[in-house]
Amino acid sequence: MRMKRQNAILRLIVEKNIETQQELTDELCRMGFDVTQATVSRDIKELRIVKRLNEEGRYVYAHSGISSDADLADRFNVIFEKSVVSVEYAVNNIVVKTLSGMAQAAAAALDAMDFPEVVGTIAGDDTIIMVVRSEESARRLVYRLRSMTE
Repeated sequence: MRMKRQNAILRLIVEKNIETQQELTDELCRMGFDVTQATVSRDIKELRIVKRLNEEGRYVYAHSGISSDADLADRFNVIFEKSVVSVEYAVNNIVVKTLSGMAQAAAAALDAMDFPEVVGTIAGDDTIIMVVRSEESARRLVYRLRSMTE
């Protein structure tokens, strides 16, 4: 639940001008998350969210962008490992099934892993399609991805 909530927070601060923790808490509650201000405060700290001046001259929440490469790699690995249900391939396409609502986070993790054989990824709610350069590359990458989830 924490990963879904934090993913929702990151989406909210990109889509809306959120100025206070209370606004963020209210938005999360409207989305069905049962959260308190203290939980939101911890999430803000974990996600390294800061306040920045927007184009309207108001201070709103934004991702700081500050993170070590090792920290980011660990986070992406955890997101991928915890959200993936199955990985299969057909010819040069890989289909990754995730827990409901986690495909976009897992796809972001895959994109951050920067596999050179991947042409692109598309994510829905619980499914990711990866287009890979060749069938052989798809087979090898599926093996690697499966080993990451075991």
